[in-house]
Amino acid sequence: MSTAPNAAFAPGPRPQLVGVLGGIASGKSRAARELAGPAGRVIDADELAREVLAGPELRPLLIEHFGPSAVGADGTPDRTRIGALAFGDPALRRALESWIHPRVRATISARLRQAQADRCPRVVLDVPLLLENDPEHGLARLCDQLVYVESDLAERERRAQAARGWAIGEVARRESAQLPQAEKRARAGFTLDNRGSLEAFLGDCARVRAALDRAPAAP
Repeated sequence: MSTAPNAAFAPGPRPQLVGVLGGIASGKSRAARELAGPAGRVIDADELAREVLAGPELRPLLIEHFGPSAVGADGTPDRTRIGALAFGDPALRRALESWIHPRVRATISARLRQAQADRCPRVVLDVPLLLENDPEHGLARLCDQLVYVESDLAERERRAQAARGWAIGEVARRESAQLPQAEKRARAGFTLDNRGSLEAFLGDCARVRAALDRAPAAP
């Protein structure tokens, strides 16, 4: 996809595009699904990256750069091992990103155009580092609205430990290389509070979704 934001859409009416911001394990994916609503669509960049990583096209590169143990006997990549090696070696991380990111961007662009062709009213982007990587993909500039998910760091550390097996402190370590959460919050037009109960969070999502429904249509 071109770095020019409007390259993702053809001329004419297009879906309202909403970007979800927040820290690691803050609840962005659940928020994206709730904000999309029954008629909208979610583009989950992490899911797309997993699909790319598992594809046969990358298997030889993974074995060459990350070692034979990076891929199981059935061809399934060991994402935990690959991630640990990549985060510990900047050169490996850049290589991995150079294989995955262009393919993910191309798929996102194709899905945005398909949503436009289908007259989908809203697409929600669940894209890690949406702001940080905007010079590369232009997606944040294309968004009509940005929504920030507020969640305490300690709780996010616990979620990442339970769901991903990360050590406490890993979330903070990884986020130290990202934009500060305060800056992401300031860039957003809406904030969702995920510091309480699930019921309260879903109610907040419904409130923001209703506000998005009232927002001016995308040109």
